[in-house]
Amino acid sequence: MSGTAEDPWGRVADDGTVYVRTESGERAVGSWQVGDPEGALAFFRRKYDALALEVELLASRVESGILSLDEAAAAVRRERRHVAEAQAVGDLGALERRLAQLEELIAERRAQRRAERKRQLEEARQTKMAIAEEAEAISSGGDWRHGVGRFRELLEQWKSLPRLDKATDDELWRRFSSARTAYTRRRKQYFAELNARREEARQIKEEIAAEAETLADSTEWSRVSARFRELMRRWKAAGAAPREAEEQLRKRFRAAQDRFFAARAQAYAEQDAEYKENLAKKEALLAEAEALLPVRDHRSARAAFRGILQRWDEVGRVPRSAVRSIEARLRRVEEAIRAAEAREWRRTNPETRIRAHNTLEQLRSSIAELENQLADARARGDAEAERRAEEALSARRAWLAEVEKTLNELSSE
Repeated sequence: MSGTAEDPWGRVADDGTVYVRTESGERAVGSWQVGDPEGALAFFRRKYDALALEVELLASRVESGILSLDEAAAAVRRERRHVAEAQAVGDLGALERRLAQLEELIAERRAQRRAERKRQLEEARQTKMAIAEEAEAISSGGDWRHGVGRFRELLEQWKSLPRLDKATDDELWRRFSSARTAYTRRRKQYFAELNARREEARQIKEEIAAEAETLADSTEWSRVSARFRELMRRWKAAGAAPREAEEQLRKRFRAAQDRFFAARAQAYAEQDAEYKENLAKKEALLAEAEALLPVRDHRSARAAFRGILQRWDEVGRVPRSAVRSIEARLRRVEEAIRAAEAREWRRTNPETRIRAHNTLEQLRSSIAELENQLADARARGDAEAERRAEEALSARRAWLAEVEKTLNELSSE
C-alpha cells in the first residue's frame, strides 16, 4: 500500500499507520497495510460512529433515570476509558465533553438526592418525634378502647419511616416503646380492676334480683314500693356487671318489679273505685251537716252532728285529692256548733256576769273620781293636771262602753 489520506479528525501515514487527532495531539490508533488509505479512514470512522452511538445510548439511559446514580457513574467511567483508548477516528473530544456533561448531571443529581435525603430525614425526625409525643399522651390518658388501635397505627407509621442517625433514632424509639409498654401495663391493670368491680357488681345484682323476686307477690304496697326504690338505687350504684350476666339479671329484676307494680296498680284501681264511691257518700253527709247551719239550737245540732260523724267514720277513705276539701267543709260545721256552744256558755255562766258587773261598778266609780279631778284642775287653772285627767277619763269611758256591750250581749243570748 502506498499513499496517504486524511480528514479533520485523523490521517493515514505512508507506512499505513492510522492516527487520530485530539486536543492533546495525534495518537496512533492502528495500521492499514492492504487497500487504499481512504478505506482505512472509513473503517476507523465507523468504529468512531459505533463508539459515539454507545455514548448517546448511555446518555439517554442516564438522563432518563433508568440507571441508578452509582450504575450511571460506573458506566460513564467505563465509557471514558473506552473513549480514551478508542481505536477510532472522529471527534473524540466531543465524546469526552458529552461524558463530562453526564458526570456533571450525575453530580447534580447526587447533590439533589443528598438534599432530598436530608429533607426526608428531617421530616422523618419530626414525624417520629410527633409519634413519640402522641404515644406519651395516649399513655398518660385513659382511652382504653381506642388507644390500642392507635398504638398499632403509630407503630406501622414508624416502620414506614427511614432510620435516622443511631442516637436520635434510638432515643425516639425508646420514648415510643416506653410509652406503649406503660400504656399496656396500665390498661391491663384497669381491665383487671374493672373485671373485679364487675364481678362484685354481679354478686350485688344477684342479691338484688333474688330479693326482688321474693317481694314480687307482696301486697304491702307502701313498704315494698319503698323497698323497690331502694333496690333500684343500689342497682344503679353497683355499676355494670359482665355483659351477659347484666342482661340476665336485669330481666329478672325487671320482671319482679313489673309483677309487683302491675298487682299494685290493679289493687289501686279497685281501691280508687271504692274511694270514689265513699266520696259520694261523704258528700251526701256533708250536705246533711251543712243543713244544720246557721246553728239555732246548739244541743240538737250537736246531737245531729255526732250521728253524722259516726256515719262519716264508717264510710272509709276517699281519694287523696278530695280529702282536704271535704275535711275543711266538715270542720266549718263543727266550728259553727262549737261557737254556738261557747256563746251559750258565756251567756249562762254566773261568774262571767258577776265579773262584768264588778268591773262595771269599778269603772263608774273611777270615772266619777276622774271627773272631780278634772273639775278641780280647771278651777285651779292647772293645764297639765287637766290634760292627764282628760286622757284617763277617755280611756275609762271606752273601757266602760266595752263592758256594757258585753253585758248587753250576755243578757240577749
